[in-house]
Amino acid sequence: MQQNLINEQQMKNLEAVTFLVGNRERLADVGNVKALVPFDEHALDFLDALSKKLMSNVQAKQYPDVVTLGFWIRKASMLKIKERFVKESNDISLGRGIAFHIAPSNVPVNYAYSLIAGLITGNVNIVRISSKDFPQVELINSAINATLEHFPFMKDYIYLTKYNRNQNVNDVFSAIADVRIIWGGDNTIEELRKSPLSPRAGEVTFADRYSLAIINSEKYLAIENKTRFAEEFYNDTFLTDQNACTSPRIVVWTGKQKSDAKNEFWEKLHELTEKKYQFQSIMGVNKLTSSYVMAATHEGVNIEAHEDNLIVRVRLDSVDDSIMELKDNSGYFFEYDCDNLMEIRDLCNNIRCQTVGYLGEKEDILSLIASGIKGIDRVVPIGKTMDFDLIWDGYNLFERLTRTVNILI
Repeated sequence: MQQNLINEQQMKNLEAVTFLVGNRERLADVGNVKALVPFDEHALDFLDALSKKLMSNVQAKQYPDVVTLGFWIRKASMLKIKERFVKESNDISLGRGIAFHIAPSNVPVNYAYSLIAGLITGNVNIVRISSKDFPQVELINSAINATLEHFPFMKDYIYLTKYNRNQNVNDVFSAIADVRIIWGGDNTIEELRKSPLSPRAGEVTFADRYSLAIINSEKYLAIENKTRFAEEFYNDTFLTDQNACTSPRIVVWTGKQKSDAKNEFWEKLHELTEKKYQFQSIMGVNKLTSSYVMAATHEGVNIEAHEDNLIVRVRLDSVDDSIMELKDNSGYFFEYDCDNLMEIRDLCNNIRCQTVGYLGEKEDILSLIASGIKGIDRVVPIGKTMDFDLIWDGYNLFERLTRTVNILI
């Protein structure tokens, strides 16, 4: 029996949508597309072919985030993820049905990770991409369209769209969704929640967050290749102009050789930033303004001397979660010398605290987490803060994007 989820008026509302992958006519039949089992072979083969196309693209190699995406979606990589999330059972897992994704505007490749999470969990995916133009998006979408020509079965599962703020369109996509995934922060969540979901639909929201780096000075000084470590920190921060929720905003130093470690670390990072970063004058003005406001409104604040405005460091005598109200980006860092990680408990107890990029003793960070803090959803090595996983912001996306048929016979 044919199931028409989108009526004539709703189809008319979708005239405001530009389809970068898929089209409005195919979407009209979305109610008749079956949910797949997680890690369906069609999806894995498609992603493996897409990986090869991205990894062989000369232009794509200019963008580390695109290369990382291409490497992550290899079949071997996907099968390792399957081992973690799919357990032997009499029960049957299936995709929820239709997933409506709203991608953020500050991380170019995020929409692709959200899409892939929906694909490997067995769903039809409608993705609203940011209206900003990023070369990475064009490269990825071109590769997806080319790969779909060899995998026509997967065309029913991928719709990549662009449209200006339009509640009528949000209403249509939300009404037919079995799950809605909202990236982009508090304002985006508020806007999308004006569009109701069906009673059985679920929702996953990624609100505004902040992250930090914790570096043990002895561990750092023992690193043989400190230039490589600077590159890893650069990738966590400067690749997204420090706009990603995963980008460290404050560097917390531990250990007994803080001064020596800081001098060497910031020198290496500055050398790298001089070579690679696309600096604009307005960035320097904004960072200086933010640092002066911080110094004027908080006690125990010192702006570290700097030869230029590529990196602005604001040293703090104490930390709590209020300092993140004055955070900035594009190479603006708070810095704190810490003798015991419990000193930063207030900073990490805020539900907005997301990721810790870590170099230190595992036991120290575990003690902080075990103290019952409400923040920190991820602890990863520095250089890995942007690495995507199906467990994100404390959510298990595999569980959120699938349903389980309980078999007791």
